[in-house]
Amino acid sequence: MPPREGTYGLLAEFETPSDLVRAAQKARLDGWRRLDCYTPYPVEEAAEAIGFHKNKVPLVTLVGGLMGLVAMFSLETWISTLAYPLNIAGRPLYSWPAFIIPAYEWTILWAGLSAAFGMLALNGLPSPYHPLFNAPNFRAGALDDKFFLCLEALDPKFELIETRVYLETLAPVSVVEVEY
Repeated sequence: MPPREGTYGLLAEFETPSDLVRAAQKARLDGWRRLDCYTPYPVEEAAEAIGFHKNKVPLVTLVGGLMGLVAMFSLETWISTLAYPLNIAGRPLYSWPAFIIPAYEWTILWAGLSAAFGMLALNGLPSPYHPLFNAPNFRAGALDDKFFLCLEALDPKFELIETRVYLETLAPVSVVEVEY
């Protein structure tokens, strides 16, 4: 993908998690939809404040598990009835009770793999670069003791000057423009 040019968004730095949560709640109530919080440790209130509640990993896991179940039952049915039929002691070729344990194993395997790879894909990982790495004090601050709120330029409400003024009313330590 070719690199983008221009403004990614505005990044506001806060001293405490409660300041960040209050600012995120206010921004969400004021109509901002493309915003994100960055903290050195998990802050559950921040996730709730920005409206983060969509989690598609369980659905991806369920679909992966069902695909594993169907794939193994299909494979065993095909092998037992068409590819290599064996008449052992007059038993039927399609003996589904014998297929349960391998199908169960494949269900677990496919569910686990789809959960792992689905989580990575839905999170956009691996991502060795993010535009926020260009912001001063973000790398050290986000890992140690600072809390950040980013209003992204893709939001329909984003206008550079008005957004900067809006963020400064939320009482941050600093507001920085982030370039791609």
